[in-house]
Amino acid sequence: MHYSTETRDHGMRHDPFKALVVPRPIGWISTLSADGVVNLAPYSFFNGVSDSPPMVMFASAGTKDTLRNLRETGEFTCSIATWELREQMNMSSATVSAEVDEFALAGLEPAASRFVKPPRVARSPAALECRHWKTVELPFDPKRPQLAYSVVFGLVVGVYIDDAFVKDGRVDTGAMRPLARLGYMDYSVLTPESVFSLNRPQVAGDGRSATVPGGAWDGNYR
Repeated sequence: MHYSTETRDHGMRHDPFKALVVPRPIGWISTLSADGVVNLAPYSFFNGVSDSPPMVMFASAGTKDTLRNLRETGEFTCSIATWELREQMNMSSATVSAEVDEFALAGLEPAASRFVKPPRVARSPAALECRHWKTVELPFDPKRPQLAYSVVFGLVVGVYIDDAFVKDGRVDTGAMRPLARLGYMDYSVLTPESVFSLNRPQVAGDGRSATVPGGAWDGNYR
């Protein structure tokens, strides 16, 4: 099949776009309102966009509590959503009233951050503490203005990692079993068995060919 995203003539019950851009890490974002009310919500359009400085982004459809809080206080945390916390992550996505604490709704304990005011999810194996840098409003379909997206960029000012997942000077990401978002209501999970390494190609001196070194990664970025 081949279809236009303008006419959306794919003939399916649901738009397949989000089933193709996969897997997407889940940004489990915590914010505080100016009155100190905490909000926790998962965002499936989330990723790291830079490591120097470390920055992340997430995109939100419509003006949700998270965006309002960021305008008021300018800080957020992003906790890693894991297989163990899948039910709690799902519950925190409920569009409840702004005065509702999603930590309590999902049966989660908050943990104090070190560099920002919003708390992180205590049971999450890792979290990023961020300050709002910029929000970019995306183009939107005039026929569906309620789905207008905003992209939020945040500067990571602090990182929490549970020491149980640090082995031989490296983060054991697979052991955390982080969740990933697929299309529809589908999710996936990263496991130790699904993690593998590939050495990067080394380019010849004349710049005209490349070879991939054999063996395990030697620990050096090239």
